[in-house]
Amino acid sequence: MIADGNKPPPRPNPPPRPRFFRRLLKLLIRAAVLLMLLFVLDRLWPSISQQTQSFVIAKWQQLSLLQQDLPTENSLPSPLPQQNLSDTWGAARSQGRTHEGIDIFAARGTPIQATTAGIVSKVGENTLGGRVVVIVGPGGAGHYYAHLEEYADIAPNDWVDAGDIIGYVGDSGNAKGTPPHVHYGIYIQGNAVNPYPLLQKSEPAR
Repeated sequence: MIADGNKPPPRPNPPPRPRFFRRLLKLLIRAAVLLMLLFVLDRLWPSISQQTQSFVIAKWQQLSLLQQDLPTENSLPSPLPQQNLSDTWGAARSQGRTHEGIDIFAARGTPIQATTAGIVSKVGENTLGGRVVVIVGPGGAGHYYAHLEEYADIAPNDWVDAGDIIGYVGDSGNAKGTPPHVHYGIYIQGNAVNPYPLLQKSEPAR
């Protein structure tokens, strides 16, 4: 018999057996999920990268444009070179409106040229203008082209230079049935200004 003061130390509990198959299964599941995520990222990354790059470039260009001077008298080429320009600014329109731009008439399908370098902010439709294109140019001025027959191969955030084709003359919107023309307007800080004095005048084609 062992004396009370000389009891042997208790035996340690045996270590639990490793649950090998459960751990292996968890590891395989994690590996499968990781591979799936890598596959999805590999598929999506090129398009995400292009969209991000396009957005960043457009924002940088917008900031650069804001630092440039607004158009001045006779500084802009006509969107329809060689066509006669008339100052129709402020003429009466339906529903008590006044004309916030000028109309330049030409044959249907005549190419319309950008009057300034800038960033395309809209290629779409509205009720009055029909098919329209909006370009943000130097000083943040918005250049508005309306009643287009068709668009050129442009999209929002594209950069255009003065003289680039942005669409073709038509009679879309509330101009339906009138002689084909482009309505050209300029907006500075959201307010319409008369574009006629800002456009260079040239002799009409004969």
